[in-house]
Amino acid sequence: MEDLTHKSATELATGFAKGQWTSRQATEACLAIAKKHAGTTNAYVSLMETEALAAADAADARIKAGQSLSPFDGVPMAVKDNMAAVGTKTTAGSAIIKDYVTPYDSTVVAKLKAAGLVIVGKTNMDEFAMGGSTETSIYGATKNPWDTSRIAGGSSGGAAVVVSEGSAALSLGSDTGGSIRQPAAMCGVVGLKPTYGRVSRYGLIAMASSLDQIGPFARTAQDAATLLSIIEGRDMMDSTSVELQKDWALPTEWPESLKGVRVGLPKEYFVSGMDPEVEKSVRAAIAKLESLGAEIKEVSLPHTEYALATYYVLMPCEASANLARFDGIRYGTRVQGASLEETYRKSRGQGFGAEVRRRIMIGTYALSSGYYDAYYLKAQKVRRLISNDFVQAFAEVDVIVTPTAPTTAWKLGEMKDDPLAMYLSDIYTVSVNVAGLPGVSVPCGFANGLPVGLQIIGKHFDEKAILQVANAYERAAGLKDKLYPPA
Repeated sequence: MEDLTHKSATELATGFAKGQWTSRQATEACLAIAKKHAGTTNAYVSLMETEALAAADAADARIKAGQSLSPFDGVPMAVKDNMAAVGTKTTAGSAIIKDYVTPYDSTVVAKLKAAGLVIVGKTNMDEFAMGGSTETSIYGATKNPWDTSRIAGGSSGGAAVVVSEGSAALSLGSDTGGSIRQPAAMCGVVGLKPTYGRVSRYGLIAMASSLDQIGPFARTAQDAATLLSIIEGRDMMDSTSVELQKDWALPTEWPESLKGVRVGLPKEYFVSGMDPEVEKSVRAAIAKLESLGAEIKEVSLPHTEYALATYYVLMPCEASANLARFDGIRYGTRVQGASLEETYRKSRGQGFGAEVRRRIMIGTYALSSGYYDAYYLKAQKVRRLISNDFVQAFAEVDVIVTPTAPTTAWKLGEMKDDPLAMYLSDIYTVSVNVAGLPGVSVPCGFANGLPVGLQIIGKHFDEKAILQVANAYERAAGLKDKLYPPA
């Protein structure tokens, strides 16, 4: 029997159709890897073995009868633990809702089930998606399969790891400031943050509602495109979701040439502070794009220097408002005090971790009387300037290419006491969320033996362009067989 745990979702689905292997065999192989690595990478917070095997058997019956529900019917995958799945715990990695069992499916989970995909489990994450390393979870840190002494990235670290280690062919994460793209880069997989509004957020535990977006992790750009086509679309349960037009359709043909594609390099992104080995890999990837026919052009995003500060005002403000409901009275674990105020203090003090409390305090302060105009309102104005920078740049180019992260995965605990240093790891990704744009991270080589990611940014709802560039680069770079971490 072939090793099914490092095949792409497309390869698995093709094998199902040809009768080379079954969904049950692929699902059992993924579950075996998940159990084997549970004590090392700690990527899952729960496995849904019984449900997964039943879903795999049902998929096999449909495929045999020629009644597949989607191109990925029967493919095993995982979802981040902040997306509701009926009958399972959805904890967002936090003690305050550690016993919450979801009574309904999020829209994305409902769409996965309707398409026949097999959900094998829920993945570990930074508490309430607040972090860049998946170290703040109540379940403990998730570790990088390339080097288990290092972080996996965050906040969707578990969702990146399961695809990298082979315990799922696909996964879903959420991206508020880089939480899909950064762990994808650090684990050597593809991570796609769609345009804000392309995918419904109904059933996603909110962190910052104007920035959060659900997206796929995959082994290839083509897999990411197919999974996105399954979960995207207008949802009456989410007023920010958008009705997609036909001209926004994802690729059906994958050109190998990039002739005529204009690729922008923002001069503000290639400055000091980047690991020289990371820059070397990114520069080599840009040269590869040029060799495929792309026209490389320098562009300017002049308000880039304010992006991180803008994000770290807007995000805590929205998080402060969204997490107010978890107070031990309306929602969340209650820790009884002698008075109502003491009950609030104890419930939130013991229920939330240090990073979540830090961001709630920052956000509450910035929204308070006398400071709202100076912080939140000003940040919203700068947000518009950042968005306008991209509009002007995209008048000259089709896509923008940058590093995904300034470094490779760092050592566990290395930045635990230095939150500002951790925030800087988002330097290349937050602008995409602030402007609501799509961005994909694709593996582009290694630095000191660890994966490096290339970020490709597109115009609003132009996922087609960035995925085609990612796919052409993938094929030309020939890294596929090198992206398997040591067993």
